[in-house]
Amino acid sequence: MNICKKLLLGSAAVALLALTGPVHAKTPANMLVIANRIDDITTLDPAQSFEFAGSDLIRNVYGKLVNFDPADLSKGYQPDLAESWTVSEDGRTITFKMRPGVKFQSGNPVTARDAVFSLQRAVKLNKTPAFILTQFGFSKENADDTIKLIDDMTFSITTDEKYATSFVLNCLTATIGGIVDSKTVMAHEKDGDMGNGWLKTHTAGSGAYTLVNWKPNESYTLKANPNFYIGAPKLSRVIVRHIQESSTQRLLLEKGDIDVARNLNPQDVAGISGNPDLAVDSDLRGRIMYISMNQKDPNLAKPKVVKALKYLIDYKGMQDSFLKGQYTIHQAFLPRTYLGEIDDKPYSFNVEKAKALLKEAGLADGFSLKINVREAQERIEISQSLQNTFAQAGIKVTLEVGTGKQTLAKYRAREHQIYVGAWGPDYPDPNTNAATFAYNPDNSDEAKATGLLAWRNAWYIPEMSKATKEAVKEGDREKRAAMYRAIQREHQERAPFAIMFQKIEQTGRRANVKGLNLGGAITAVSYWPVTK
Repeated sequence: MNICKKLLLGSAAVALLALTGPVHAKTPANMLVIANRIDDITTLDPAQSFEFAGSDLIRNVYGKLVNFDPADLSKGYQPDLAESWTVSEDGRTITFKMRPGVKFQSGNPVTARDAVFSLQRAVKLNKTPAFILTQFGFSKENADDTIKLIDDMTFSITTDEKYATSFVLNCLTATIGGIVDSKTVMAHEKDGDMGNGWLKTHTAGSGAYTLVNWKPNESYTLKANPNFYIGAPKLSRVIVRHIQESSTQRLLLEKGDIDVARNLNPQDVAGISGNPDLAVDSDLRGRIMYISMNQKDPNLAKPKVVKALKYLIDYKGMQDSFLKGQYTIHQAFLPRTYLGEIDDKPYSFNVEKAKALLKEAGLADGFSLKINVREAQERIEISQSLQNTFAQAGIKVTLEVGTGKQTLAKYRAREHQIYVGAWGPDYPDPNTNAATFAYNPDNSDEAKATGLLAWRNAWYIPEMSKATKEAVKEGDREKRAAMYRAIQREHQERAPFAIMFQKIEQTGRRANVKGLNLGGAITAVSYWPVTK
């Protein structure tokens, strides 16, 4: 056996031990091992991925035209695979110049052809996140004309109307903006799927890391890309393990079997706070926690029932107990730190007011319903709290618990009654949440607008959709902010959404882990700056 083979087998053995053992030694110095809930990953294709854990993986594997520098997120989007761009006088055409010398993991050069292919492909596949691009007028029919190659290193996109350039570029920082290796992807095309089947479990990017393997509901492993144009990452491997329970994550962290624990509950955070070998980081994220009520359900379609349920949520009780330090009460669809944010909190726990509303709705004796919830500790605890407080007004609740994939499938098919969900922005612009919570111009089942939460809940809002569309075209920053504030206040009054909390992510880590940036409220985690 030659030396190279021995080294490869040695690396594989270390990775296997980190995934299976109970190994009680420290993790290897060149490896980052993370415990996180990753059961929501359904695909690794950037044109289709639309889940929290998937966005983490894709941020580290794929380059984008513009991206965020983890060293200073406040700078906003920065050049990435596109080193520069110009905007036409009418504001509709952006011409990008690609960065020379960048290579995909295959060794193929990154060119404008790959960028054109990637954006056209995302539009033509029309998967769940496609609306991030199609909102600019791109469609399967016109993509070849509106996303055009100029030469090997130059291409342009032309939108249907003039939008703020910052809005367009912010959208390109979304997961769907990942640029794929067109030659490699098309070599694996089957039955005209543009490589979608192959990219479900493989990657073809130019980012800091490349995929070694993904085992659904178990783990994924990344290896450093030595040709990453910014410079090879310091840590040669990243292993993310699916660990559901906070107590298990804490135990593994204390033993040194993992470097980072991303789902510790407040009790376990408090439990490790005095340990000099460990540290806890708190980071306000863009993720909001909400419940939504399907308007196809005859009881939930009654406005007074919707409002009654909003008064049957013990916001403060949950914030101050099992969510302590990890969620803060927030009742509007735009997270704090976003343009147009509001801090209005019109709802509080009030059983008598809820009972009165239910009586006016003809449901004084209550009714029965199911709550669909992902198998995640804080979501189950939220659901159990709802079960208890709803019962105080005569509403009998059954909890239907499933994996992230199972609950999302039901939600996207509009087959739920009440769904307990979390939503994170796809790009750092207010339209990212307005366009999903407050936009649904076509409520038909045939629309299949699964990326729009208003559609998922069968909430038809032509006038609010119009207002949302107008806000995205407003060039004056303060006028635009005022438009979003008005939309949110109407949304709070009418929407079949009870927005409850904004996430404060508390991450436990070994004290020797430095440079881990979770992405704040605007993007996903970055592994490549991490050192140990």
